[in-house]
Amino acid sequence: MDVYLVGGAVRDELLGFPFHERDWVVVGATPEQMLAEGFTPVGKDFPVFLHGRTREEYALARTERKSGRGYTGFTFHTDVSVSLEEDLIRRDLTINAIAKNDQGEFIDPYGGRQDIENKILRHVSPAFAEDPVRILRIARFAARYHQLGFVVAPETQALMQSMVDAGEVDHLVAERVWKEMQRALAEPNPEIFIEVLRACGALARLIPELNCLWGVPQRAEYHPEIDTGIHTMLTLQQSVLLTAADADTRVRFAALVHDLGKGVTPIDELPRHIAHEHRGLALVKDVCARLGVPKEHRDLALAVTGQHLNCHRLFELKPATVLTLLQAIDGLRRPERVPLFTAACKADARGRTGFETAPYPQEQYLAAALEACLAVKPDPLMAQGLTGKALGEGINRARIAAIAKLKDDWPIPDK
Repeated sequence: MDVYLVGGAVRDELLGFPFHERDWVVVGATPEQMLAEGFTPVGKDFPVFLHGRTREEYALARTERKSGRGYTGFTFHTDVSVSLEEDLIRRDLTINAIAKNDQGEFIDPYGGRQDIENKILRHVSPAFAEDPVRILRIARFAARYHQLGFVVAPETQALMQSMVDAGEVDHLVAERVWKEMQRALAEPNPEIFIEVLRACGALARLIPELNCLWGVPQRAEYHPEIDTGIHTMLTLQQSVLLTAADADTRVRFAALVHDLGKGVTPIDELPRHIAHEHRGLALVKDVCARLGVPKEHRDLALAVTGQHLNCHRLFELKPATVLTLLQAIDGLRRPERVPLFTAACKADARGRTGFETAPYPQEQYLAAALEACLAVKPDPLMAQGLTGKALGEGINRARIAAIAKLKDDWPIPDK
């Protein structure tokens, strides 16, 4: 048998990009030979094995044939006669269709190294069109390698558009869409993921609530960029800067969907967006339900959507309203959510042309208000004989008083 390193590890080695996993393809072997060598079988649809020591994946060289709609409609064939070139041609992009043998030599039958040099994301063969997940993957690769200058090849862009027009994207399962989206949100330029999907028409099919934001105007005095879609991408970029240390996709997803309500503002109210934060809640819920978004992401997105305007005008709010805000985002019960909430709101405030480095003192003020509220203990009130509803009301009064004192002592920033 011949063993080759393939896929992302080869691609990223050539790019000088960090990688953490290695995948291998085995040519000229049978499943029985792999078992005899001590490999553990794990593949269901086709033979994949885990190395006994490294636990890395080794797959037998295979071909595939389209047998249905969507990304699951394939029949796979493995045989000792399947060549390395036949295995590589079934892959999505030329930069992913490069192999490396045990002598360190690269096998590149489809021009992947040239496309790496030219910074092009190009499909290997027309078979790309058979798997709609590849649209999501190429958009994610565009987000990952945008900082290196990579762009989607025009012919690949056209092929993706034809796949959308043929309805292939409509057969994607929600879990796979969210998996690729979450991975893209963790990349350095997740806004490129959205832009690539939008350019080929896939965004309109997958998240029409987001797609419709482009072309929706906003008041120029608050949003010099005017277009809501552009503002959303600027906000997403800012959320990346604010979460660069941990790539928190909860904050980034919240930033992405925080203004969905602006997409359904009545035309006669434009460019104003009165109550868009309330209209957006149902839309965020719909998106999260359709894509199977995890609860942690959904709950933060709903908090940011519904309360980001209150966070922006925090210094104008009465102490009782600040307490209501903290309760609305579940900050008193889950204080760790407050910095995530303010990070997304800060991204929104900075996601405007000319405001990219604007201060956001609301972040510190809300954190201090939370600390003041958490410092209120029920014991003194219980010692006064308060119980049940009366105790809860007493705690709220004490928290409001603590926020009022904080407000009196806090320097109000210039507008």
